[in-house]
Parts: sequence; structure tokens; C-alpha cells
Amino acid sequence: MLNKNKDKSFQKQGFWKKRSLGQNFLINRGVLDKTINAAELTKKDTVIEIGPGTGNLTEKLSERVKNVVAIEKDSRIISFLREKFAKSNVEIIEGDVLNIGAEVSRSQASGREYKVVGNIPYYITSNLLRKIFEEWARPSLIVLMVQKEVAQRIVAKPPRMNLLALSVQFFAEPKIISYVSRGSFRPMPKVDSAIIRLVPKKESYSTTALLRYNLFNLIRTAFAGKRKQLKNTIGLEILQKAGIRPESRPEKLSLEDWLKIVSEV
Repeated sequence: MLNKNKDKSFQKQGFWKKRSLGQNFLINRGVLDKTINAAELTKKDTVIEIGPGTGNLTEKLSERVKNVVAIEKDSRIISFLREKFAKSNVEIIEGDVLNIGAEVSRSQASGREYKVVGNIPYYITSNLLRKIFEEWARPSLIVLMVQKEVAQRIVAKPPRMNLLALSVQFFAEPKIISYVSRGSFRPMPKVDSAIIRLVPKKESYSTTALLRYNLFNLIRTAFAGKRKQLKNTIGLEILQKAGIRPESRPEKLSLEDWLKIVSEV
């Protein structure tokens, strides 16, 4: 049984928010339960947790799954976490998830599925998702706490499509599970948050690297001039072959539309 009183010792040791790491520790137990439920956990699951912080979410994960691998960048927290979870099914790994996440995922996914759960530093959201989708072994499910506005951008549909939405939706089906007020964290951040669930698409992972390169290069080119009509950034002939109105603007096209266009490039 884990010692819940150790959370208090964490504070007594002076482990407060480190601004450079974008830390805001989740204290709302109800939000923790929503995150756990969104991950649809079973006793057979392996979970990679990103940013365990004080270990509140880690503890709940450990009670529901076979094992938890928690990646923490803040060296000040490591000894605290390793002591707290010394006699449990939790492994604490020190390091930057952007640098070591792919390697950790491949080691955990060897012959089995795994899930990703985390309350991540918001400034790494786009970069982290890109690395998970392009470099990590494919997870079966991803549940993350992200900034509310970023979650809304990720789930956007035409006519409000954007580069982030298309990049994520190519690889996964996103859904906002719940919004989380800034008062659920200490220290309190300046923005509200959201729990977002991403279900990776097996078919997207089986596409060629060339198709993905051409698709995202095309999208980036179009959104760089998003106030322009597509005929001016992509070309009239390609759009006509794909059955896309040349006067369309990039934010009004769906992922399916972009796949039609890239097939004609």
C-alpha cells in the first residue's frame, strides 16, 4: 500500500513549481478519476506516464494496470518518486520525454500494446504529439491534459481546420473528454485545460513515409498562405483533378480532401 502522506513530505522538501519546466501540479482528485476513466485501463495494461510530478496520477494508475513507466525530467523529484513507489509496479525514469520517449516506448511495446497518459507541460504539446506519432512505437491509446485552446484546435473541423488538427487527425481520432478549470492546479496556471483522448489509426501508421512527407509538406505550404485561395498556393490543375474548388481556402478542407489532393501530386 502506497503512503499517501508522502505527498506532504514532497512539499516540505521544497519541491515547488519550476517555471522552466512548465510545471503545474494537479490537485483535483475528481479530475484524476476522469483521466483514469478516459484511459479505459485494465490489469493487463502497460502505461507510459509523462510527467508524474508529485505522483498523484501515478498512484491511481498503478492501482489499475499491470505496470507504469513514468518519465520525469525534474531531477529534484526523482528520489522522492522512487521512494514513494519503491514497493510497487511503478518504474521511474529520469529524462526528457522528447529525447528518450521513443526508446522507452519501443522497449515497452515489444510484443504488446501500451497506453500513454500524462499531465504534460503545455509548451511541449505540439512537439510531443509529433514525436509520439512519428517516432514512438504505436500506442493503443493516448490520454493527455493539455491547454483548453490547444485541445479545441486539435478537434477542429472545417471551416476551422488548422495545421495542428490535420497533423493529429491524420494519425488519430481525437476527442475532448472534459474541460478542467485552472483552479484544479497548484500553482494555478493562467489558462484552463482539457483532457483529450487520442485513438491512433492503424491504417495511418501503415502509410509510406513518402506519402506522409508529401501530405504535410503540402498542408504547410497551403497554411503558410492561408488567406490565399488554394489555386494560388497549390495550383489549379491539381485541385481540378482532385475535385476541389480552386477558390477554397485551407481551413475549409477536411483531412479527406487533403488526401485527395496529395494523391494527384
